[in-house]
Amino acid sequence: MRISNSPDARMQLWTPCWRWAVFILSATSIWCLLAEFYGICSMRTFTLFVSAPALMLLGALAIADRFRGDHKLWRAVLIGAAAGLLAAVAYDAFRLPFVFSKQWGLQSIVPPMNLYKVFPQFGAMILGQPQEQRAYSTVSHLLGWAYHFSNGVTFGIMYLAVIGDAVRQPWLWGVVMAAGLEAAMLFTPYPNVFGIALTAAFVAVTLTAHLIFGAVMGLTARKLATRPASS
Repeated sequence: MRISNSPDARMQLWTPCWRWAVFILSATSIWCLLAEFYGICSMRTFTLFVSAPALMLLGALAIADRFRGDHKLWRAVLIGAAAGLLAAVAYDAFRLPFVFSKQWGLQSIVPPMNLYKVFPQFGAMILGQPQEQRAYSTVSHLLGWAYHFSNGVTFGIMYLAVIGDAVRQPWLWGVVMAAGLEAAMLFTPYPNVFGIALTAAFVAVTLTAHLIFGAVMGLTARKLATRPASS
């Protein structure tokens, strides 16, 4: 931790070392799934004993910077979280026509795809229930969607931790990161675990959705970062 020579001697936490700490703490959200995929531990165990404490620690770190630091880490976490959340909403909005293709009479334009089916499964896994169920509880649905958006939020924070400054760095780095996430997903057990056929249509739709996610995340982070910081 570096202390500045300014009169109020505020902590400077937005350094490469602390940015790595922010990245790792944020990454525990998506690591919940990876821990399950690779047999390290159940998603429930990782969520309760690794991810949840890590994200609370991240929040505490941001609050500490808000009151004792130069506010750079605090502001980056807020901007990253907002950008990631908005990007996740745009990501899901793009997929709506495919999910409701039949109900909306769009079969001749877009193929029907059950792209939201994994969300209640996320919830069931966090609850320690069987992944495959005939009917998922409301809690499973809500928890699964919450986990999905937590990934969007933490991806946004990870993005800011990597680039450091959303004003100086090109927003296209968000697109690069999102494309990398898509590629990583395809090379993990994700498709097999959730019974997803890697057809050309599926890859095209999910890749486009991820590119939209990255563009919205990068542009939103840049827009928010250009606003004057409040004291």
